[in-house]
Amino acid sequence: MKMKCILCAAGALAMCTATAFANPAKESEKTEFNRHWFMQLQGGASYTLGEGSFGKLVSPAAALSAGYQFSPVWGLRFGLSGWQSKGAWVSPENVYQYKYLQGNVEATLDLANLFGRFNPVRTVNPYLFAGVGVNGAFDNDEANALNDKGYTLGNIWSGSKAFVAGRLGAGVNFRLSDCVLLGVEVNTNMLSDKYNSKKAGNLDWQFNALAGLTFRFGKNHKKPQPAAVVAAPVQTTPPAEKPRTPAVQEAAPVAAEKPAVAEKPAPLREDIFFRIGSAQVRDAEKAKIAALAEYLKANPDANVEVTGYADAVTGSNAFNLKISRQRAESVAAALKAAGIAAGRIRVNGKGDTVQPFPGVEKNRVSICIAK
Repeated sequence: MKMKCILCAAGALAMCTATAFANPAKESEKTEFNRHWFMQLQGGASYTLGEGSFGKLVSPAAALSAGYQFSPVWGLRFGLSGWQSKGAWVSPENVYQYKYLQGNVEATLDLANLFGRFNPVRTVNPYLFAGVGVNGAFDNDEANALNDKGYTLGNIWSGSKAFVAGRLGAGVNFRLSDCVLLGVEVNTNMLSDKYNSKKAGNLDWQFNALAGLTFRFGKNHKKPQPAAVVAAPVQTTPPAEKPRTPAVQEAAPVAAEKPAVAEKPAPLREDIFFRIGSAQVRDAEKAKIAALAEYLKANPDANVEVTGYADAVTGSNAFNLKISRQRAESVAAALKAAGIAAGRIRVNGKGDTVQPFPGVEKNRVSICIAK
């Protein structure tokens, strides 16, 4: 019955997997996956398979990991795990403990996204992982003390010892927010027969049950980029030429010519670009504002419309609406400082609801049209 707890955990994971696949993925059609880094902090219990009773071979365990999610399905995780392991001599029963610290590298597989559509708001997300590790075991004094008493542990070691480990595991994450997940995980390390100091002629198996939090650095999704909106060129129609009157033999009264209608100047457009998260006009963009001010001074009847935008990848909708307005107001303030009356400037902010350019960086912009 030593494997009873492990089988129960696997059954619970299977139930969570079925629940995850049953969740609707309505949001998946509206969003795209975004690559991101993450960090995990876990704690729990470790059990090294041995001849003693299950409860006496359970030890504390902890793990700290960091990883990168390359796609909705595949990720790579690096981590440190360890604390304590235990072994036992059966007759008479003696339990001994030792310490270990293990470095791991693993490939992760998201089952919900593998068998269903990518859904960034799915509550239950089961996963599998496999990899390798290097286990550094130390502080084996209790086993050595038993061996010195005549128990004859076949694979006794002292000081410190390094072992290569194969790793397999499964877990499930429960979404708390876009950046925080609560998770549980079970895994096994397959180690050399020398790991627990007893000679058995087969691998030593170490099982871990852990729970903890996963923190995402950045969102795991982004809004799809709409097609670029290209401003149509503004055309002006030249005044029609006055038809010429054919020459006549006799002198005819000369009609007074109508005064020429002044041609309306072509509109001027300038795109003022900003850094990420900023509404401050950069020095490199000030020449464009100077050109707008010169145009408005040369054309006293012209006005300017300044519309601010934010990219759809960075920040929330509310933040993007706020910063888009601030970007437009920064340009307006610069025009006023250049001598343009406030009544000739109209300011608007679109947030991330409209993306006038393809890509990300160029949508941190204020588009100014003077006419």
